[in-house]
Amino acid sequence: MSALFGHIKGAFTGAVNPRKGLLAEANNGLLFLDEIGELGIDEQAMLLRAIEDKRFMPFGSDKETSSAFQLIAGTNKDLFQQVEKGLFREDLLSRINLWTYQLPSLKQRLEDLEVNIDYELEKNAQKHGRLISFNSTAKEEYLRFAKSSAAIWRCNFRDLNASITRMSTLSDGGRITSQIVKDEIDRLRLNWQQVTATSSEVDISKFVSKPIDLFDQQQLSTVIKVCQQSATAAEAGRSLFNVSRLNKTSVNDSHRVSQFLSKFDLDFKMIKADH
Repeated sequence: MSALFGHIKGAFTGAVNPRKGLLAEANNGLLFLDEIGELGIDEQAMLLRAIEDKRFMPFGSDKETSSAFQLIAGTNKDLFQQVEKGLFREDLLSRINLWTYQLPSLKQRLEDLEVNIDYELEKNAQKHGRLISFNSTAKEEYLRFAKSSAAIWRCNFRDLNASITRMSTLSDGGRITSQIVKDEIDRLRLNWQQVTATSSEVDISKFVSKPIDLFDQQQLSTVIKVCQQSATAAEAGRSLFNVSRLNKTSVNDSHRVSQFLSKFDLDFKMIKADH
């Protein structure tokens, strides 16, 4: 609350000096609030008033202050689901949901991988004062894995940053070798497998009412999981048919997904709507 709205001197223990707060700092400018879904209900109410009336009360003060700011908010949560759970105010969501942009994940923009790997290496070199690079074979091996379906990049660029940091730290003489890459790939696989193993299973009965064979249950469960994690049917198809699609002169990944789902009277939109 203090970070957003500021506080007066003596507002709480340790408040030896007044604080202006982010909203006041953004007066006549732009305020970006990342992870807005993490705000508490009280702070949400205060933010709503600040957006609508351009006025708010600094913590511990009995006088209002004003700020004319434009707001951009970011979140990795489904705020509509948060509203249903009572964790996010519907009126605030309605107020900030004027324009919405879905940013692609790292998995959805693999063409950016190599340049971001180079950026992470450069940043690491500046931090530690030594040049770090892959040997050519090691880089090819890392990129091959990084762009494969096995690399899920669950935490997006945080995963990539941690991966490059580990390899840079272990590099001897500033060179990342094939052995370092192999060990890192094994580590990433293990990390992601552990997360996947603890994730909840798909309840097939929610999608198919009639009994189906165990074989079909296992296949359908995997397809549904991939569809729920994908932005489009085409993206799901690229993950599911990652090998066979390379042997086709013409590919229609979304059609192959649709064909499979149609056997159970399902489609991609139905699965995404339930997620």
